Amino acid sequence: MASLESNQLLLAAAAACEDKKAEDIRILALDPSESGLTDYFLICNGTNERQNVAITDEVEIRLKREFGVYPNSVEGRRQGEWILMDYVDFIVHVFSAEKRAFYGLERLRKSATTISVSDLNAEVSERIAATRARSGKKQAAKKAAPAKKAAPKKAAKPAAKKAVASKSAAKKASVPAAKKSKAAKKPASK
Repeated sequence: MASLESNQLLLAAAAACEDKKAEDIRILALDPSESGLTDYFLICNGTNERQNVAITDEVEIRLKREFGVYPNSVEGRRQGEWILMDYVDFIVHVFSAEKRAFYGLERLRKSATTISVSDLNAEVSERIAATRARSGKKQAAKKAAPAKKAAPKKAAKPAAKKAVASKSAAKKASVPAAKKSKAAKKPASK
């Protein structure tokens, strides 16, 4: 199962494709037993090579700006017919319509399941809510535990202050006596 962060990256990449008017956006969840390569394929196509380059530029800029993540490699940007961006947990494929029909990645990955963007978004929202609920319980437990321990310490502080005050008073009283005894021992040289 992919991590929460990789799912958020995938959603941001799909949103970037959608913002640049990519057509037929699909997310394929690959079968882990068949593909040790990656978890997801994000597949879309543009109407021409310039649009394909614009789509990949937007994906790269958005993931860099929002998450600080760069692709490990980008291939095919010069030709613009099939651009591949490798983000390890998912791979973005931006095709021209003709190349997408010719290569048919959806056909080649028959064991992969197609996930809609809304389904993935719902899954991410559920996982975030579950994580927040767990961390909220942990924080509540941490706050409750120190509050119980803090109450006895407050009662002990005044007694400790009194003990320190009495020790310092005793030291002050003993200092003048010590000075008197040193003065008595010194012979008067003048």
